[in-house]
Amino acid sequence: MTPEAQSPRAMRRKLTLSGIAAVYVLLGLVLPIGIIVLWSVSNGWFPPSILPGAYSLRHWELFTMDETLFSAFVNSSVIAVAVTLFSMVLAVPTAWGLARFQFRAKRLVELFVLAPLIVPGIVVAVGLGRVFLRMDLAYTIPGVILVQTAGVLPLTIRILSGAFEGIPDDLVHAARSLGARRWQILRHLILPLGMPAMLAAGMLSFVGSFEEFERTFIVGAPIIQTLPTRLFVNLSASLMMPVASVVSLILLIPVLVVFLLGGRYMRDDVMAGGMGKL
Repeated sequence: MTPEAQSPRAMRRKLTLSGIAAVYVLLGLVLPIGIIVLWSVSNGWFPPSILPGAYSLRHWELFTMDETLFSAFVNSSVIAVAVTLFSMVLAVPTAWGLARFQFRAKRLVELFVLAPLIVPGIVVAVGLGRVFLRMDLAYTIPGVILVQTAGVLPLTIRILSGAFEGIPDDLVHAARSLGARRWQILRHLILPLGMPAMLAAGMLSFVGSFEEFERTFIVGAPIIQTLPTRLFVNLSASLMMPVASVVSLILLIPVLVVFLLGGRYMRDDVMAGGMGKL
């Protein structure tokens, strides 16, 4: 078949796929977020009305004035930053060792690293919760940081190990043959080449911690409140949809930031390399 005959068919296929993608984005992303936005500024929305009868920003003002909601936002932000830093400190040397060294039972260690991803989060939280009670870490911010780190650490390690495996050995050997010391190799070679993966892993760790619910609820609630736990209270206790919508939109902010930064600065092979090892 000639290229001229194939062109209209390829064009129709492209338009069909574009239409399916547009419908998926509309129904799965735009419509739910649009409904949440309307709920957050509604001043009464009852069936059979398609749109709210009145609009108000009092629910956003309530968020800024409510000390419990603002405290939950501060807790979520502080815990997410701490979890990101702690997970990177643990993940970088672990990922480097798994990527660059061969040793016995390496596959067993890799499976052990992936175990928290295989086991449901609530099971891990219940088990760690009993341990934290005996160690006086339950209902404390350090305890929440530790239990959330256990959740985000496996993915962080896999992303970094996939990136570190892509660093050619010839570059490291060449640097050593030229007299570079270990810290010089780390500073001028390993860190620059691994920085995209480290940024990707760090942003995913931040988002995973900021939106984590199960482990935080079991280990920290009701003493330590974060935005996801507050969202659960608003939805389960009195079904405060406007306030819950405000909290939901705030939870979306780090996801959107990571999505924009990832699309601008991250390379596709960074995530593919890490995900391919799961």
